[in-house]
Parts: sequence; C-alpha cells; structure tokens
Amino acid sequence: MRSRLSSQLLLSALLCAGLPAAADAQIYSWRDADGSLVLSTTARPGAAVQTYAITNAAAGIRTTRPLSRRAQEFEPFIVEHASAQNVRADLVRAVIQAESAFNPQARSHKGAMGLMQLMPATASELGVTDPYDPNQNIRGGVTYLKTLLLKYSHNEELALAAYNAGPGAVAKYGAVPPYRETRDYIARIKNTAGPSKPTPRPVQRSVEVVDGRPVTLFSNKPERR
Repeated sequence: MRSRLSSQLLLSALLCAGLPAAADAQIYSWRDADGSLVLSTTARPGAAVQTYAITNAAAGIRTTRPLSRRAQEFEPFIVEHASAQNVRADLVRAVIQAESAFNPQARSHKGAMGLMQLMPATASELGVTDPYDPNQNIRGGVTYLKTLLLKYSHNEELALAAYNAGPGAVAKYGAVPPYRETRDYIARIKNTAGPSKPTPRPVQRSVEVVDGRPVTLFSNKPERR
C-alpha cells in the first residue's frame, strides 16, 4: 500500500511540475532502501533504474469539460445545423458559449438576441421569425457563420472577427481588427473549440471598384499577374 501510494503521489507531483513541451522527456523509476517506488525526471547514480520515454508530454495533454445540462438541451440542434452547413459542431458550441452562455433568452445592449446573438436585421435576412426559439436561432446563426467562413475562404479567425465586430471592421483593417474585445473573443472561442483545419492558402485581400464604389474582397486564390 505504501509503495503504491508513494508512486501515485510522486507521479502526480511530476505531472503537476510540468515537463518541457519542446522536447521529449524521460521518467526514471527505482526502489529505495525501504522498498518504496521512486519516480524522477533524473536518474539516480548507481541505481538500477527503469526508463519510460514520454514524447512531448506537456503538448500532448488536453482536458475537456463535459457539456453542461443546459448545453445538452440544444445539442440536437447544433449537430443538425452544423452538419447541414458543413461547419464544425465544436466551433458552433464555442460561439454559443461565448455569445450567450447557452441562454436562449439572452439579449445584448445592442439588441443581439438568443443563443447565437443575432441582430434583428441579420435574423430577418436569414428568415428567423423568432430569434429566441433555439432551433431557429441556431439555424440562422450557423448559416450566417457559414456565409462568413465562405467569404473569408474558411479562415476561422477572420470569420469570427466579422461575427463579433462586423464584416466592415474586417474590411477596414484587412485583417482581424485591433479591438481587444474581438481578439479576446477569438482567443476564447479557439481555446474552447480546439484547432481548425489548416487554411489551404493564405487569404488574399483585394479591392475592386463596383458601380463606382470600392469593394473589399477576400480570397485564398493567388492573384493573376
């Protein structure tokens, strides 16, 4: 019992202390004079040890939280509409968490409504007649998110920036706007949703004149020369 308890405590201490993320690591084990199992990141000189290799240990550990009871209530709608629009369900969940914390009755001081915080004009354009209805709201929000992903050639950071600050702000700066709220919003969602698939090519920004007005365009296709 003492040996098992000692090994558990020592292993926990080693993991909590952290191992370098940029390189592989090793754990050495041996029995001390009273027979207790010892675990260490450094070998004991002259001791008969066993070695365990740990590849990129710190980078390989990821923890996830189970869905809350409130989130589970809307999971069928998330899966249905994310699948229909070919959008990552993890991304949709993260947007809902950031926007409303899964409160279907949420309303911002700017007038954004429901789970995915649809503005009245956006809800109307998407055919959402009741923004506080979870099914309608998620359908509209996912559809709008997919529109932004297509607009920015599946660059999630730009799509999220536009979702938060508006496409006009992204067009103004040609990148993620330097607003702290928007950058924190993107970081929070990325941390919750996990990594996205890499963008095939860098997103290019160009400006074209349409009907006498400059229009900012984003594309991952290289410019013709």
